[in-house]
Amino acid sequence: MKRLIVVLIGGMLLDGYILGIVGPVNETMTADLAITPAVEGLIAAAALIGIGVGSPIGGWAGDKWGRKPLFMVDIALFSVASAMQFFVHSAALLLVVRLLMGIAIGMEYSVGWPMLAEFAPVRIRGALLAATNIAWYGGFLLAYILGTIWITQTHLSWKFILGTSTFLAVALLLGRLGMPESPRWLWNQGRKDEAIAIVNKYMDPPEFSDMEHSEVRKGTFSQLFATKQARRATVFVSGFWFCVVAPYFAIATFAVTVLKQYGMDGPAGSIGLSALALAGVITCAYLVDKVGRRTLAVPSSWLAFIMLALIGFWTGAPAMIVLVLFFGYSFVNGVGGTLTGIFPGEMFPTEIRGVGTGFAAAISRVGAAAGTFLLPIAMVSLGASVSMLIAAGVALVGALLAQFLAPETKGLSLAEAAKNFSH
Repeated sequence: MKRLIVVLIGGMLLDGYILGIVGPVNETMTADLAITPAVEGLIAAAALIGIGVGSPIGGWAGDKWGRKPLFMVDIALFSVASAMQFFVHSAALLLVVRLLMGIAIGMEYSVGWPMLAEFAPVRIRGALLAATNIAWYGGFLLAYILGTIWITQTHLSWKFILGTSTFLAVALLLGRLGMPESPRWLWNQGRKDEAIAIVNKYMDPPEFSDMEHSEVRKGTFSQLFATKQARRATVFVSGFWFCVVAPYFAIATFAVTVLKQYGMDGPAGSIGLSALALAGVITCAYLVDKVGRRTLAVPSSWLAFIMLALIGFWTGAPAMIVLVLFFGYSFVNGVGGTLTGIFPGEMFPTEIRGVGTGFAAAISRVGAAAGTFLLPIAMVSLGASVSMLIAAGVALVGALLAQFLAPETKGLSLAEAAKNFSH
């Protein structure tokens, strides 16, 4: 179980790392490849676009063939694509490589969270799912710090710096060898003896008593929208995730550029943003099994909107006030971002947990990719103030979704948490 948790959480650390490492090398890479702002945004967004493609494919495949095969295939694909970064010589090739890496990470999303949810004890399920987000933000922060040091204080090329994710990927690939299949998936396939054997070998059998009362069901994509409750859950999980990540990815990826517009130069502000986001995730992980999911989702979403709106409207604000608002936004968005990794695993039933998570991840990454691609263009053509007001508008939609649709799943078994889905 400890190894399973490490290799699943490691997948999220790897995702944060590959997205965070682009920021520090961005200026050097842009100059070396002589690319335009539009291509610059496209390269930054390529991994996110890939996640949008890989998530639904991985979710469908994970529900059909099992969690275990997919979570080996995705890390193998990632290792190969990541190693190709050492040899890129054009913007087009880099775009393709980052896209492939994104597809692999998308598959990881759609199988990693369901697998962890299906193995986790109820009392700490929220904290374990939240830990994946600690790893994500930790990976993003680690990449930003290391990337900044390497690009400014060493002679390492930007290609090598991007390619460092390969070392972590290969370690995870080796660590995943011999992992068991999800017993809940096996039970849902009618392979009950295999499911019981895994439960008895690795876990606390009473934790899986709800599994023994569940029916064997084949899941289909259409189930995501088959009933009013299903549509409500799908819209909430997908829409909330979209609204949490779209502004954050754009701001965090181009933090140096954004903060420069407000008179703050250098990497310290960018690292601070990532550090505060990580603090928000850790806070959420500590509280989520104590106070509940909805209790954290609603206020954090409204605060994120208010802070972005203040940055957008208060055009003459002192630089220190703007920095505090950005830091505050990063913290509360870290709380919301953590919940986006918890709700899918709990709200979707076993037969479509993979495809539901994959669909929601794809929708969220459309937002993240759009924000990352459009922000450099918007900052030039519309200015920083309008760009931040657009980001605030997206955050407002997320706050409204949380206010009216967020459920409370604290302390519920997976069967109880998803019981209303089909009714």
